[in-house]
Amino acid sequence: MHAPRSPTTIEPELLMLAYRSGIFPMADSRDDPEIFWIEPRLRATLPLDGFHMSHSLARTLRRGRFTVTCNAAFSQVMDACAAPRRVRPDSDDEGGSWISHRIQSSYESLHALGHAHSIEVWLECDSGERELVGGLYGVGFDRVFCGESMFSRETDSSKVALCWLVAALRRAGATLLDCQFMTPHLASLGAVEMPQKRYLALLQQAQSSTGASGDATGAGATADGVAVGEDTAAGAEAVLALPAAFAALLEDASAVGKASSPGKVIAQALTQTS
Repeated sequence: MHAPRSPTTIEPELLMLAYRSGIFPMADSRDDPEIFWIEPRLRATLPLDGFHMSHSLARTLRRGRFTVTCNAAFSQVMDACAAPRRVRPDSDDEGGSWISHRIQSSYESLHALGHAHSIEVWLECDSGERELVGGLYGVGFDRVFCGESMFSRETDSSKVALCWLVAALRRAGATLLDCQFMTPHLASLGAVEMPQKRYLALLQQAQSSTGASGDATGAGATADGVAVGEDTAAGAEAVLALPAAFAALLEDASAVGKASSPGKVIAQALTQTS
């Protein structure tokens, strides 16, 4: 008798179709071979010109305590996001993960194709090596970025990753940052909640040739017509993937003489619109 065949990864085409339709996969546990498709009744998004940055977070960015990269450790970020979480003793949360091995393998395939991206936050150790202490990952296409999960091992490290993501998406000309489900943490950073029907309308706008209007995120498309994925809607202008927009932020920082601490440029840009 043959052993049961392990489930294959989700086809990249199916995953991208799901995201373009406002749907995403989850699993019941890390080892669950099955997936189910989620279409929330209420959807959380983070307006790109409405990011709420505290004074302490701005100071952290300006100090340059962390080194931030893009797509340098995608699988490591997914591993960290999928790791068991610490929970309060009085909580019903079991601390498990909806990121199954099958889901992780599927997103790693998307990453290899240029459709999924990560932001990594590193802290230099006394030994001179750097340690991954925070980050996030998600899926990018047209003028949309769908944030999937984030993690933090040092104070403010995941917030720093989100600051860089927002700044890069603005630099790219994105108009919609999907956060899926609202949490108190996201609400404190400026996320808003809306009916799924409204989200789908904004999603459709963000995939159109002109991009979403300012009503989508409070930020209209740039003159460059730049977006965050490798895919382009019919008739759309050429797009720029998130890694290229991230690199452009570093170039911007270098151009103003702050290459040693690009976080200063990020903090200044986000403070002006917070």
